[in-house]
Amino acid sequence: MEICIIGLPKSGKTTIFNALTKGTAETKPYASAALAPNIGMAKVPEPRLAALTSMFHSKKTTPAEIKYVDIAGATKTFSKSEGFDGQLLSYLSNADALIHVIRNFNNETVPHIEGSIDPKRDAATLDMELIFSDLAIIERKIQRLESSLKSSKPGERDNAIKEQALMKKIKEALEKEIPIWQQKLTADEMKGLANYQFLTAKPMLIVINIDENQLAQAQEIEAQFRSLYPNAQFDIIALCGKLEMELTQLNDADAEAFRKDLNLSEPALNRLIKRSYKLLGLISFFTTGEDESKAWTIRNDTQALKAAGKIHSDIERGFIRAEVIHFDDLIRTGGMAEARKQGLLRLEGKGYVVQDGDVINFLFNV
Repeated sequence: MEICIIGLPKSGKTTIFNALTKGTAETKPYASAALAPNIGMAKVPEPRLAALTSMFHSKKTTPAEIKYVDIAGATKTFSKSEGFDGQLLSYLSNADALIHVIRNFNNETVPHIEGSIDPKRDAATLDMELIFSDLAIIERKIQRLESSLKSSKPGERDNAIKEQALMKKIKEALEKEIPIWQQKLTADEMKGLANYQFLTAKPMLIVINIDENQLAQAQEIEAQFRSLYPNAQFDIIALCGKLEMELTQLNDADAEAFRKDLNLSEPALNRLIKRSYKLLGLISFFTTGEDESKAWTIRNDTQALKAAGKIHSDIERGFIRAEVIHFDDLIRTGGMAEARKQGLLRLEGKGYVVQDGDVINFLFNV
């Protein structure tokens, strides 16, 4: 899974990136623009994986990972209606989801580019940048369709005309500042857009970057934004990026004690990753044993055959069946032997839809 972090200059997006990846990317407010993006991996917090490692005395524990991309300095055109530059647009288009960091903190040494703190204004500014990007894509596509229609065969012509009509419909709405997620397109129309990677159709997690003294009001701040983004493909989370980045630099015991003093139940970044999974409809299944316990990420409607392919193409090709037990049943019974005795270890075929928390052993022959 790849997630791109975007935001206006000085919103704290690189701070959020560092906190997520435990990175050390430059965060000075006036640092020169970096040509290369900041790219890092974050390990997905998964307590069930630790329990499996302990139960099976696994020599190795491998959590799932998320790739985060943050392009330092590439948002210099934001708020000027000039659109995204080519490098940033390429990363945004390929991302599974976007994280939009919105500034809600005060810092006199890092003045806001507009001279004042106004999160809703900043949200609207970036929303317009996404719309401009999609309009540019659609205009180029319409031009190509018009050219191809002149020489297309009868069978191809009907599909091209249908596609052209859809592009013009979406373009007209975008010109009225209506993003794709608000256009009430049919399921078939949305399916037809899958290959275009439009930015206003992507799932987005909006991160309100707050001051440490606003932590007690985090839920209230989140609620204020939910009315702006009522669609299921959006989620809102308020956190203090500076604090979270500083906590990643401490050892686990000190960080936990610090959070306890602040009445924080868990790292905000754990919640951010969990929200990302939920937003994208992702779940985890596990493989375990003496050699390794590992978490695997799949979409929540994935069948056993495709889940097997996530591990290795040979397992998918030679799939025989899957031995499946849910994590809760395994922990409750204390081990595979007792779970088997109680009839909780099941044999499932290719069409079985994998559930979050399944522990699976794939049997295959190639």
